Amino acid sequence: MKLTLYSYWRSSCSYRVRIGLNLKGLEYEYKAVDLLKGEQFSPEFLKINPIGYVPALVDGSFVVSDSFAILMYLEEKYPQHPLLPSDLKRKAINYQAANLVSSSIQPFQNLTAVKYIEEKVGADEGDVWTKTHIEKGFVALEKLLKDYAGEYATGDEAFLADLFLAPQLYAAINVINLDMTQFPLLLRLHKAYSKLPAFQNAVPEKQPDAPSS
Repeated sequence: MKLTLYSYWRSSCSYRVRIGLNLKGLEYEYKAVDLLKGEQFSPEFLKINPIGYVPALVDGSFVVSDSFAILMYLEEKYPQHPLLPSDLKRKAINYQAANLVSSSIQPFQNLTAVKYIEEKVGADEGDVWTKTHIEKGFVALEKLLKDYAGEYATGDEAFLADLFLAPQLYAAINVINLDMTQFPLLLRLHKAYSKLPAFQNAVPEKQPDAPSS
């Protein structure tokens, strides 16, 4: 039975899972959830994921949400193209980099968080808030990965850390317009991802629900 992914084209969390599915060569049905229209809070979607977040993955009668949980499920069930290296220390660095993005950067650029800041503090504060937290996270990632990076984040193969980094870098460069000259390692990784079909086929503008113009 084909997998079903509930996704939103600009969701970086969904983007991670799309890369993982592509790397593993797994076909899936794409079901769009329009976050701007509030479809994530519809009764139908809340049955899929009670907290109302994308992504969510349906595999037969089984449903799992949260990008990290989804990717670990895929890793266990579909071992082709491993998302984690066999080396224990590099595996740990993958977990650390992925969690740094998912817990210390991405939540601060989440649509709900930015909207709250703009409403409570000021309309111009959303961008400042977002850039501040992205820069703080990127400084940490540059330091973390400098002794492990090869062609990709933790060596010469794309692993879990890359799945989390690629969407975050895409957002920083294409949406936030962050000056990346201060992050040469991360900028190099961003360019490396642009050469990988599994990553490029997952970019927001190539998704079925992306605006045509």
